[in-house]
Amino acid sequence: MTQNKENILNVHSIESFGTHDGPGIRFVVFLQGCKLKCLYCHNPDTIETSGGKPYQIEELVDMVLKVKPYFGKKGGVTVSGGEPLLQSKALVAFFKRLKEEGIHTNIDTNGRLLNRFAKTLLDDYTDLVMLDIKHMTEEGYEAITGQRNLETAFTFAKHREVSGKAMWLRYVLIPEITNKPELLHALGEYFKDYKTIEKIEIQPYHKLGIHKWEALGWDYELKDARENTSEELSVAVDILKQYFKEVKVN
Repeated sequence: MTQNKENILNVHSIESFGTHDGPGIRFVVFLQGCKLKCLYCHNPDTIETSGGKPYQIEELVDMVLKVKPYFGKKGGVTVSGGEPLLQSKALVAFFKRLKEEGIHTNIDTNGRLLNRFAKTLLDDYTDLVMLDIKHMTEEGYEAITGQRNLETAFTFAKHREVSGKAMWLRYVLIPEITNKPELLHALGEYFKDYKTIEKIEIQPYHKLGIHKWEALGWDYELKDARENTSEELSVAVDILKQYFKEVKVN
């Protein structure tokens, strides 16, 4: 498989001017492959590890440098997925080059992988981590992701906290599933003493990816779930503001 080669990343797609994937204007690389199959995934075509398009590291760096003037003081490169840390070894080479060019780096991850390559990537070359918190109970985590071991995300968060480097949290707000006051308070209580968390981003639930599930021939189990009301979003923000410096609704 291409993703094991040190100078190649297996890419699903690229967005040159992302505005919702970290600070400022971002060059966003969506990698192919994820070990989770979240019920609400709006990019289910990134889940399978097969597929994608191989890109040489220098090819991607050249693409980034062409749009670097638009980054300003805050922008940079975000790698998302899929799950980017599945390709940590190649990402070390990619981020090392980006840092040589003075470019801000960001990883959007579910936090399930923390091998030696991932640790090198995170500790030495990643300016910001956006960590997706799926649920605050083991049962809820498994129901959403199809996998057990919620604790992996917490272990990942602890590692980032010890490093002292910046982290944002992301939380998808699904009515009656993740949008419960007790879960939001549990989220806040767990992370309230973290010094590295700059903000938490609430991701309102939407169904924009249903057509992709249907195209893959997969059953979308949340088709009966509704979107959040403005009042529900306000309540969630008010709860989380008790624990975090900044709460943003994406």
